[in-house]
Amino acid sequence: MKSQPSTNPLALWLDPEAALSPEHSQALLVSGWAVMPVNTLENLLAHAADAAMVVLHLTADVTRLKAVQQLLQDAGLSTPVVCRVERQELDLAVEATQAGALTVLSNQDVRQASWLRLHNQLNTTAARLTPQPVRNVVFVDPASQHLLAMAQKVAQADVTALLVGPTGSGKEVLARVLHEASGRAQGPFVALNCAAMPENLIEDMLFGHEKGAFTGAHREQKGLFEQAQGGTLFLDEIGEMPMHLQSKLLRVLQERQLTRLGGQTIIQLNVRIVAATNKDLKKAIVEREFREDLYYRIATFRMRLLPLAERPGDIIPLAMQCLLQHDKKPWQLLPQTQAQLLQYPWPGNVRELENVMRRAMVLCADHVVTPGHLMFDDWLTASALSAAPAPSVVMNTQPELADMPSAMPRAMPEEVPQATDLNSAARMNEHQVIMATLANTPSKTEAAKVLGISPRTLRYKLAQLREHGLGMASAAC
Repeated sequence: MKSQPSTNPLALWLDPEAALSPEHSQALLVSGWAVMPVNTLENLLAHAADAAMVVLHLTADVTRLKAVQQLLQDAGLSTPVVCRVERQELDLAVEATQAGALTVLSNQDVRQASWLRLHNQLNTTAARLTPQPVRNVVFVDPASQHLLAMAQKVAQADVTALLVGPTGSGKEVLARVLHEASGRAQGPFVALNCAAMPENLIEDMLFGHEKGAFTGAHREQKGLFEQAQGGTLFLDEIGEMPMHLQSKLLRVLQERQLTRLGGQTIIQLNVRIVAATNKDLKKAIVEREFREDLYYRIATFRMRLLPLAERPGDIIPLAMQCLLQHDKKPWQLLPQTQAQLLQYPWPGNVRELENVMRRAMVLCADHVVTPGHLMFDDWLTASALSAAPAPSVVMNTQPELADMPSAMPRAMPEEVPQATDLNSAARMNEHQVIMATLANTPSKTEAAKVLGISPRTLRYKLAQLREHGLGMASAAC
């Protein structure tokens, strides 16, 4: 008859050189642990999914520790490893800690208190040791997937992070990933744009004030540091923070405590700082616009976000995500539409892409986005599309259209008439796409095929464009 499983957390005792002693077994059991001796990595792996920790005997070096950690990692497990070393092996204990051991105990330590402490330590670090799921974000391009993997690792360590990237590239999204994948996910995420606040308000926003601290301070106000207790404080555009506030911020980060404006009470802080900038802070340091000591305090981990044009694999998924966020009905991007999105240089990065897709939603009535529905901030100029054929990263969001050609116009009219409303703007954009396609195909029949319309519809559209005064259409008729 199979015995009932223990309700106590399981500790796997791995020591190939010696059996589990009765003294250690008793200390573990009395401390509330269920203990199972294993003597090979195969036996360890067979029970690792059920284990709360692995107790590992170390000799000579940390090779055995690294082998166990690699085995657990390959199995998709984050089970912590507690190492046992000889009492005199101080260097080995330090080496094991640096290699990632949760803690190191002496082989001779059979005290119940040691195992009871591990109960508390595991409870307080469980969230840190187990990666939390992140919200629905787009990291499809290989460069983005690498960045996401790094962010999820950084999230597990309670260190400051500096996110560097151009405006609109998604720095706040990555900051939220760092928060939601960390042990602080249940705490608040508080954000401040240092460039958007008047200089005289940033200090009050960050540190708060007591009642009567200044004229108009009719009640006490918690600052953002206090509001973010137990969570993450995101300081966007930190490169724009005034120098005199940088020194105060540095002091708070160093001491992990603050005093409100007009107050004397010291408030202890438990906040993780994630900062972001689109500036070259090293250059700002040289120009005495940013403190070097603050830079090294906030940049424990520095992560760079690429411009959207340098991660083309994200473009189409981001476009689809934007459409579905605002309208849950199925959307389709024609292959020509995808090709146009991929070839545009996106100077405004993800923020510009969101704007383009919102405009497309306004103009599109049937949930099928065509090139004529795309209105770019800089329009479609020859400089944006001239050099090469469309990139090949085209996703098929409409299976029945998989065989349609995805050619992309490479030459555009140099002069674009000015639009006065959305309808005329859509006509202008449609005119550009039609004329560029005609210029790059041998016949109107082929152009119609590339555009995904019939030759008759193409002739009708050219006639319409001619009637609206778009003179270049007459040359094509």
